[in-house]
Amino acid sequence: MATLRRLVWKRARGRCEYCGLAQTQSSLPLEIDHIRARKHRGPSTAENTCLACAYCNSAKASNAAGYDPLTDKLVPLFDPRRDYWKDHFEWIGPVLKGRTEIGRATIEVLGINRPERVEHRRLLQKLRKRRRR
Repeated sequence: MATLRRLVWKRARGRCEYCGLAQTQSSLPLEIDHIRARKHRGPSTAENTCLACAYCNSAKASNAAGYDPLTDKLVPLFDPRRDYWKDHFEWIGPVLKGRTEIGRATIEVLGINRPERVEHRRLLQKLRKRRRR
């Protein structure tokens, strides 16, 4: 398991593979997420794991799908091993916008744009701008 953990961390570059939050930007440790939950016979393999922040991981839980808030269609959640992040998401300042049904459903289920999470990202962006000066 230690080898898998190192691989997952290295591959994700220390960032949540759903919302992009870096370990250095969170007081809570990032976690190994089973894309297909162990509850649903998801194996502990490189192909079925990703790095997730505590917020995304706890909100995702064992969900594999969600409803797109625009179309009300049930769709699979974003899969970091099969899907390309930029196809499904884009940043508009501190707000993550879903480009696709999968992106929008993932944002909704994981609560990525909850007010406190958007405010956290806004403050991080403001801090980055100050450091550049």
